Amino acid sequence: MAHHIITQGLHNQRFIEERTEGFQDFWAVVEKCTPAHAEAITGVPAEKIKEAAELYARAQPGLIIYCLGVTEHTTGVASVQAIANLALITGHVGKPSSGVNPLRGQNNVQGACDMGALPEFLPGYQRWDNPDHVSKFEEAWGVKLPKTPGYYPLIFCSRMWDDILKGNLHGLYIMGEDVAMTEANISKVRTALQSLDFLVVQELFMTPTAELAHVVLPAAGFAEIDGTYTESERRVQRLRKAVEPPGECKPDWQIICEISRRMGYPMEYQNAGEIFDELRRLIPTYGGITFKRLDENPGLQWPCPDESHPGTPFLHSEKFTRGRGKLAGIEQEPPAEVPDEEYPFLLTTGRVLQHYNCASMTMEVPGLEKLVPENFVELSPQDAARLGLADGDRVRVASRRGEVLARARVRHIAQGTVWMPFHHKDSPTNLLTNDALDPICGTAELKACAVRIELA
Repeated sequence: MAHHIITQGLHNQRFIEERTEGFQDFWAVVEKCTPAHAEAITGVPAEKIKEAAELYARAQPGLIIYCLGVTEHTTGVASVQAIANLALITGHVGKPSSGVNPLRGQNNVQGACDMGALPEFLPGYQRWDNPDHVSKFEEAWGVKLPKTPGYYPLIFCSRMWDDILKGNLHGLYIMGEDVAMTEANISKVRTALQSLDFLVVQELFMTPTAELAHVVLPAAGFAEIDGTYTESERRVQRLRKAVEPPGECKPDWQIICEISRRMGYPMEYQNAGEIFDELRRLIPTYGGITFKRLDENPGLQWPCPDESHPGTPFLHSEKFTRGRGKLAGIEQEPPAEVPDEEYPFLLTTGRVLQHYNCASMTMEVPGLEKLVPENFVELSPQDAARLGLADGDRVRVASRRGEVLARARVRHIAQGTVWMPFHHKDSPTNLLTNDALDPICGTAELKACAVRIELA
């Protein structure tokens, strides 16, 4: 797409000159990536690539939204950089309804990242190597923080399983994540979880991960808590408690505070509002957002530095955080595992409309369970005919890591590619997927591995 945009003069030369750097290195790679070259790799017709390029380049405004199908690869970072290149060469950034937006898998992924779910940063993307940032949090919390957030291999969840099996990591505290269903190569993950000296899981339901825990802490659900969440456009919105938590369930923050107190650190808050007041004092981009203002507005978008600020609908209007936007020359790389004679199909995975993520909250709902009662694998009519399979046949899908049973669904899908959801715990698709990692961000290659299919 970038090749066609530039060769047809559809790029924004002024924006490139004034707002970006690295164009020559970028073009040195893109120059050989013609639409015909891309067709040979992807199977997407060159004319369709050209059509898409022209639609995007001429759009006013132009917005790219991507999701896990782009990122859950060993080249996930490179794919996002390639998408960012398109926005930069067309100038579709720094103005309303434009830019590059990830479509998050859950409603508060952005908020979790803002609060420090990326352990290479302090909350608010403040840097560990900045003494002023570190000292601010040390003063607020009355503790001495380490200079680094831990040794690098332990930063990302996907790297922890090998560390457990090597004996370097002995305990885990997991909140609201069913890693025994959703991680790649879950045979390894489950073996690692069972090898831990101590596993705590804070959850709503008895998930496959919770079943392996030494202690399960009962959490409250979304309608049983107060607080905020922040979605993909950086809009902070209020979450208001509607009903009391059942039984011994507590909001996450109360559980954390109780554990902290019992471990010798008095973490005392009266309510979620006090916690939010603390974070807005410590995170400049949240500084002007208050519960009162959120009650009076349909959310506020950070950066919002003070209480007179209206919030920021879009970023990068004048400059990028790093100054100029960097154009990156991205060479095409294949998946870590490609089809061969033994495993001739490329498997990719995803979700179905009827179930949410690992399905711990939807699989037990009778109406939803009835709609998608068992796991299935989609394959093309040509591949089904070659294998002697009919729609509805019971099949065995196997990879180098495991095998599952599923129903064949003959559908309109590219030859050589098969697709499966990952919701069913009695036939967990992630027994098959590859735990090869993107070397930069640590994401596993959940969206590409080699499999074979045979009649069960």
